[in-house]
Amino acid sequence: MLAKRIIPCMDIKDGRIVKGIEFKNLKDAGDPVETAKRYSEEGADELVFLDITASSDRRKTQIELVRRTSEEIFIPYTVGGGITTVEDIKDLLRAGADKISVNTAAVQNPDLISRGANEFGSQCIVCAIDAKKNSGASSWQVFIYGGREPVDIDALKWAQRAEKLGAGEILLTSMDADGSKDGYDIELTRAVSEATNIPVIASGGAGSLQHLAQALQVGKADAVLAASIFHYGTHSIKEAKEYLKKKGIQVRL
Repeated sequence: MLAKRIIPCMDIKDGRIVKGIEFKNLKDAGDPVETAKRYSEEGADELVFLDITASSDRRKTQIELVRRTSEEIFIPYTVGGGITTVEDIKDLLRAGADKISVNTAAVQNPDLISRGANEFGSQCIVCAIDAKKNSGASSWQVFIYGGREPVDIDALKWAQRAEKLGAGEILLTSMDADGSKDGYDIELTRAVSEATNIPVIASGGAGSLQHLAQALQVGKADAVLAASIFHYGTHSIKEAKEYLKKKGIQVRL
């Protein structure tokens, strides 16, 4: 069995880490370069860097900040935000990213996934999905532009299509749970995990170590993304891994 991964997430706006609730009310949470270095030294399995306003601002990712961050870490590094072309992917890989997360542009131009996978390998391409539950139904709608704009696409069907196009992973964020600290959307996470054959990273809602375990065990996620509990020192990466090991979950200590 592959070890489950603990992945801190840095949402970046104006060169700083920010954290909000349901993609709103963003508050400063630190310097990305310093924070990334700390997570790498603490034993995080990977790191995710998302320039959350790049797509809505119709601009590219802050590539110099990506480069400066990459120079301070020694763990796999995923970068997303404002990526619209294969050339953008190439530029970010050159700047130190190991994987590229595509969201808005992939929904609008699904060929970006297949072209990126063909040129750089599926292991490089992460399809990020921001999903919100439909009222009164066990289904979820996809949102783009940093959760600002809904599209008429079912999240499960989009995850399956992304896999067929060549995505190597799904980064699945519940907009309903994001920043709530009330736990991941287990129903959504499990549904996507069972509907696909590629790793699913659960995101949105982590407020305790128990929530991490639930997403991995009940939600069947392959990895858990968390921000607030690590950014604000509620728990350390080491504490998280030791807790999960005691729960019988295989992690890299």
